[in-house]
Amino acid sequence: MSASSETIMSATTHPGDSTVETVEGSSFKGDGYYGRSDGVHTVQYSISGFTGTIKMQATLATIPTASDWFDVSGTEIVYASTTTTNDYKNFTGNFVWVRAHVVYTDGDINAISLNH
Repeated sequence: MSASSETIMSATTHPGDSTVETVEGSSFKGDGYYGRSDGVHTVQYSISGFTGTIKMQATLATIPTASDWFDVSGTEIVYASTTTTNDYKNFTGNFVWVRAHVVYTDGDINAISLNH
């Protein structure tokens, strides 16, 4: 089966008042949804003037509730000072659904993209 690439979080801008904002992205189909056996995913975080933390969350549930989501090990990046970059993280797991989880105090999320 061919690889799939999609934007899982589009442009999001912090209000600029240094408050802590938490954004959870929508659920997107992971490798496990398609029955793929390798479970390989790559995520790209594209940010501008960003201060905060970005990580991926996943679930094995086909119809997840709030308590079904867990943090995916190795996907978290903490940007302690204002940063503009494109960062990539690879993770493996036969996750049915994945989503981005962002906690930030400044800046823009240009896009978060997922390849699997």
